[in-house]
Amino acid sequence: MRVIHVLSSVMWSGVERYTLDLCRHCRDTGDDVLVVSRDARAVDDVFRHHSIPVAFAPLGGFFAYEAVKTLSAIIASSDAPALIHCHNTRDAFTALMARKLTGRPGIRVVLTRHYVKKAGRSPLHKFVYRNVDHLIFVSAIAKEAFFSNWGGRLALEPSDPRLHVIHNSLNIPDLPPVPEPAKGPVTAIYLGRLAPDKGLECIIDALALLKGEKLRLRLVGTGRPDYVDSLRAKAVAAGVMNMIDWPRHKEEALDFIRNSHFGVAPSSAPEAFGLSNIECMAQGRPVIASDNGAQPEYISDGKEGILVPPGNPDILAIEMRRLATDAELRRKLGDAARQRFVSRLAWPRFIEKMQPIYTTS
Repeated sequence: MRVIHVLSSVMWSGVERYTLDLCRHCRDTGDDVLVVSRDARAVDDVFRHHSIPVAFAPLGGFFAYEAVKTLSAIIASSDAPALIHCHNTRDAFTALMARKLTGRPGIRVVLTRHYVKKAGRSPLHKFVYRNVDHLIFVSAIAKEAFFSNWGGRLALEPSDPRLHVIHNSLNIPDLPPVPEPAKGPVTAIYLGRLAPDKGLECIIDALALLKGEKLRLRLVGTGRPDYVDSLRAKAVAAGVMNMIDWPRHKEEALDFIRNSHFGVAPSSAPEAFGLSNIECMAQGRPVIASDNGAQPEYISDGKEGILVPPGNPDILAIEMRRLATDAELRRKLGDAARQRFVSRLAWPRFIEKMQPIYTTS
């Protein structure tokens, strides 16, 4: 089978990681894999590094006719049955138009919803929802938000068999977790995009309440330079710049996680899932996460991690201090987090749910 992923993002995020993991799996199991992108170096270079071929199309809107022609030519270049996996509604519309233009049978279009948003109600959105072969939500809250303005007007019911809720996973080796670092201060790690909706200002405000504690923060990620500069300025003004490390994000975050004691991810906007949380869980590290998205679907407060309200640095500081000063609590939560990942979120379970979507119409 030919598997084509369509990606119109110009920045690396959880969506691209999800796509990369699926591409690597499909390639390793014998499929012909291709990524069609907007010629964005920050995205394309990572796929090429993993020997995933990348093609260019001028993506970006519902009426990207040149992108439709390019994608239809890619489809027509092979006689193999094809699955086109898209990650936003505009790209799914492009894929559906390309399928129609080629007129070939055996072309399926899958759309994954990676966000907590209401369904679009324009005729073009409705066309996509009616015509994709499968629509995947990465969490129950993502599906709930999608249907929150439904009103029976989109010709799609929540019970439609084409709809699926499949929690994200990570295509990583099943390595046993390693003990916490034996030396140095307790280190909390934030892993992901440095962006305004990730609660990073709240973390810095919480650090300001923790001055004098033997605690460091590792901010592992990249973002727009002007926003990163504003974060640094905030840390300087709060007097906590000396408590923060700022390594650039690397695709493989294993070493960063293993050299940290717990994760912190107090997103201000609802997370549709949160891959960085389960990266920490997979390594037996507990996470302090906000409770306003999908996090409660895989983290029970006080069991696999700690859930806090978004935008509340006082509570965040209390919980960071609690984990920083209680090694036994970190071990207990980390062990439970690892067990939850292995039993519910590991890659084989994810693929078991994805396989029917990829292999049947």
